[in-house]
Amino acid sequence: MRDILSDRDLGDDKMSDPVQQAQVGLRKKLPKRFYTQAAAVPGAEGGFVVALDGKSVRTPSRHELGVPDQTLAEAIAAEWAAQAETIDPATMPLTRMVNTALDGVSMAREAVFEEILSYGGSDLLCYRAGTPEALATREAEIWDPYLDWAANQGARLVLAEGIVHVEQPAEAIRALAVLLRRHSSDLQMTALHAVTSLTGSLLLALALAEGQATPSEIWDAAHVDEDFNVAHWGEDHEAAARRAKRKVEFEAAALVLDSCKP
Repeated sequence: MRDILSDRDLGDDKMSDPVQQAQVGLRKKLPKRFYTQAAAVPGAEGGFVVALDGKSVRTPSRHELGVPDQTLAEAIAAEWAAQAETIDPATMPLTRMVNTALDGVSMAREAVFEEILSYGGSDLLCYRAGTPEALATREAEIWDPYLDWAANQGARLVLAEGIVHVEQPAEAIRALAVLLRRHSSDLQMTALHAVTSLTGSLLLALALAEGQATPSEIWDAAHVDEDFNVAHWGEDHEAAARRAKRKVEFEAAALVLDSCKP
């Protein structure tokens, strides 16, 4: 399940994981662009679908590429409109996310739920630097408000220094599960899986879904250590390029979560 949004070719035609199956359909030779116009239009059964020259786009499993929110549908249509000579799924994070929700998560929602929840047992925010003092202070400044918020929801997590695993209280994990259940649509679960995987923190993902912070604040909180090292030692260009790609995925997931808010 951790490969839910991976672009890696698994090379297994007999895989049983429906989420991975949903991704296989995206790993074929890039097709040529065959349409003139991409638009978001009302769906026959509600919501909005993406249409190419008036014909609905379908997922690899032949579901209509549709979402409940018009703004999200328009953003997906913009991905299709931006394609040049070929259609490259790697440049279409929203399309891939909705494909995964419709073709994969819809068939394995509980398994995805458990995968996301498992991050609560080793949440990034619980593992603190002992030294240097400036980094430890910065972590506390940025991360403690999220831990305090979680504690107010009944999820009081235990902190540790370094990377030695610490067991979290069962009641805290149960409280996180209650919060997670509040965002259990296929689209929400897909986006939460992405945010949790990209940040290493279930708390940050839930805080984003619950509107406790902006996407920019959540992204910065997930990179406190990295930003500290860059400020002191300089930036590695390859690492910066990888981070930029991850941020594109993160922003797509954040847009999906925002579109699901009441």
